[in-house]
Amino acid sequence: MKIEEVRSKTNDELDFDMGNMKKELFDLRFKSATSGVKSTAQINILRRSIARVETILHERALGIRGEEPKN
Repeated sequence: MKIEEVRSKTNDELDFDMGNMKKELFDLRFKSATSGVKSTAQINILRRSIARVETILHERALGIRGEEPKN
């Protein structure tokens, strides 16, 4: 997920997406440990996407970038 996509969403949408990404990350880690995954890079991509979402939510909470999404 690109940073522009993250900034264009509301906090509720970001919370929902983060829950889905964390579940997907857990599933990928589980598959990797048990049977192996073809693309281990997907784990790093998900970790970075989760970090982006957490960063934007934290910025909004602190008022650093208080701008709400452009609907």
